[in-house]
Amino acid sequence: MRTVTVTGQGTAREVPDTVVVRVAASHRAAGVAEALAGADSAADEIVTVAREHTDAGRIQSTTLNLWPAYDNEGRQSGFEARHSLSVSVTDMQKAGTMLSELAERVGDRLQVESVGLEVGDTTRALQEARAAAYADAVARADHLAELAGERIGDVQAMAEGGASMPMPMADAGFREAKAVAIQPGETSIATSLTVTFSLA
Repeated sequence: MRTVTVTGQGTAREVPDTVVVRVAASHRAAGVAEALAGADSAADEIVTVAREHTDAGRIQSTTLNLWPAYDNEGRQSGFEARHSLSVSVTDMQKAGTMLSELAERVGDRLQVESVGLEVGDTTRALQEARAAAYADAVARADHLAELAGERIGDVQAMAEGGASMPMPMADAGFREAKAVAIQPGETSIATSLTVTFSLA
């Protein structure tokens, strides 16, 4: 049987509904124990603030690092500890308020690494992207078959590629912010379908 195989691409637009805030509690001190204790204290305050704006299950420690700290002349001057956390908030306004309160209550030990926007439920958008990918595959196969003086027939095989959802990310410098306004905008959810058609 003669066949033609093509890969169709499809995308759908969706408004993000979840804010993912990645923050870190850092502390520098003369000794290891003091550095860890300072970072742990700041991390506890981050968790306390975060629980006022989101569910406890959406707060997660990601990394804990400790390394020697050096002065401007390259001499070791102590140690620095860094406790990183990820916090997901499903309300844009609450996420902005949380960031402002973190800056106020954690102070100079707070580092805001990034703010990411995600779509919590991608089901509808993926279905729309799949439909677009299939239509694209049909159009591509029709064109190739036409170039060869043929027509496409039934689908013989079909496989879906990986879906992707680019997340708008923003560096966050919120130390001096009184209020943080987060704009969700839109994001693209994409998928691909590889389809094999018979040639009639």
